[in-house]
Amino acid sequence: MSASAPGSAPLAFFAPCPRGLEAALAAELSRLGAADTAIAPGGVSFRGNQQLCYRVNLWSRLASRVLLLLGSFPYRDEQDVYAAARGLPWPELFDPALTLRVNVAAIGSPLRSLEFATLRIKDAVCDAFRAARGVRPSVDTVQPQVRVHAFLEALRLQVYLDTSGDALFKRGLGRDAGEAPLKENLAAGLLELSGWDPTQPLLDPMCGGGTLLVEAAQRALGVAPGARRRFAFERLADFSAATWAEVKGEAAEAHKPDFVPLIFGADLLGAQVEAARRNLRAAGLEGAVQLKQANVLEVSPPTPSGVMLTNPPYGVRLSEQEELAAFYPRLGDALKARFTGWNGWIFTADLRLPKLIGLRPAARIVLFNGPLECRLYQFPLVRGSLRPKTPDAVA
Repeated sequence: MSASAPGSAPLAFFAPCPRGLEAALAAELSRLGAADTAIAPGGVSFRGNQQLCYRVNLWSRLASRVLLLLGSFPYRDEQDVYAAARGLPWPELFDPALTLRVNVAAIGSPLRSLEFATLRIKDAVCDAFRAARGVRPSVDTVQPQVRVHAFLEALRLQVYLDTSGDALFKRGLGRDAGEAPLKENLAAGLLELSGWDPTQPLLDPMCGGGTLLVEAAQRALGVAPGARRRFAFERLADFSAATWAEVKGEAAEAHKPDFVPLIFGADLLGAQVEAARRNLRAAGLEGAVQLKQANVLEVSPPTPSGVMLTNPPYGVRLSEQEELAAFYPRLGDALKARFTGWNGWIFTADLRLPKLIGLRPAARIVLFNGPLECRLYQFPLVRGSLRPKTPDAVA
């Protein structure tokens, strides 16, 4: 897995994640055994061995990928980029029969064309194989078996080998193809930031296809999020079947199939409830969540207290925005009337929500759903007036 010799310094990794979840990811990585975690915009760098790489891929609920750092180099132009990539021991890392894709991202790079930089790195990899083996890997930009990632800063180039393959939020659970929900690692991040503990009741009263519910049920039952999928590290030259079996054995021991969590979901639309039920069934988790069709403005709390976490719809068209402007005050009234004693969390891209809902947020956390700037608002639903004396500024 490393370009360096056995027994050398720990391997260096970078795990990207949705922006806003970096601190939570760093804490998760530390719990999994990572050393030297360091937060960067959009992810966390860390160090560890091959076993840790396997464990993070299997267990991280928040990371998007696990990237192995192959080298960090100064550069000035495309020829420097080529030379740096050409000097890496590609034939020792994977078989040329595997298909390849190169991804390049940049911040502050002096290079005029990322496409040309991508081509030069691809050429360097292929030239290294041709010189050592007489053959080169084929390029597949859709379903590659090996992914190489490069990141260009103003003066330095980092080259990474992707150990995950498909993004880690693709849990391999056979999700309803018609759904376009939150990405699973962002949903897991919302659960983490809310402070929800699997011993507490959890309600998503606008559950849609059930992404939050699936993530909560997996966490409650101790199910490793990657338990049903394959990873790119299984194709790499130094893959250790024994180490992977050990990591999977740890996961089997952590599974708590007999635990009965108090997780509840509801949605106004019966089709959405059925989609959530299908997604839970596909994940083997249907029995862990109680679902019903209900209007959030009328639903009764299933327990005296708990955590309510939801991602309501937000308007794209003007007519939808007008409907939501009328809906939010009614939602605030319903929460105040029915959910005293609950800790409410609402995730939205509609930054009008705190002003229109008429409740004062105790916390507001900036997150990104892809490129879309969002907020996670906390509304502790305590007794007494929950309405602010003056409207909160939209922020």
